Amino acid sequence: MSQIITGPAFVLGDDVDTDQIIPAEYLSYNPSDASERKYFGMYALSGVPRSQSGLPGGGQRFVEEGQYKTKYAIVIGGKNFGCGSSREHAPLAIAEAGAKVVVAEFYARIFYRNCVNGGYLLPCETTQRLVHEVRTGDQCAVDIASATLTNKTTGKTYTLRPLGDAKPIIDAGGIFPYARQTGMIKAG
Repeated sequence: MSQIITGPAFVLGDDVDTDQIIPAEYLSYNPSDASERKYFGMYALSGVPRSQSGLPGGGQRFVEEGQYKTKYAIVIGGKNFGCGSSREHAPLAIAEAGAKVVVAEFYARIFYRNCVNGGYLLPCETTQRLVHEVRTGDQCAVDIASATLTNKTTGKTYTLRPLGDAKPIIDAGGIFPYARQTGMIKAG
């Protein structure tokens, strides 16, 4: 993945759970089948209550009706992003929609590990409450190397926690490709 991810942000609140990220009714699609995998993107974040979708006014869609991809490259969340069940379809859905990075105050650990192990998304953490600093549609840039998020709309820059050892795993495409690249398991 690129070291700098730029594009509009989509802002959510606290406790966005995996049922909101990809509702159970869409788990019947097969992520291994390219013709079905796209539906995970189509329905990404479709379970978020409309009043909280795209804060502060609510009612915005992450993926427009009838589309498979979003215009938002960056998702901004609050506390406890990805809580709920352990479904690995949640980070897959956000990534399949076209977002590259999620920035949150902290994650449910299983969601964080699913991002890393699947190589789906860059799960960046911030010590600041960005849901009150960034608005949906603001043009932002996340610089992974310098661990910063710059809101180009306002000109403000915020510090992120470094990804550390998770970054090479994500760059490799997940835990198994990383293990093959590093010789932990035999390439097959």
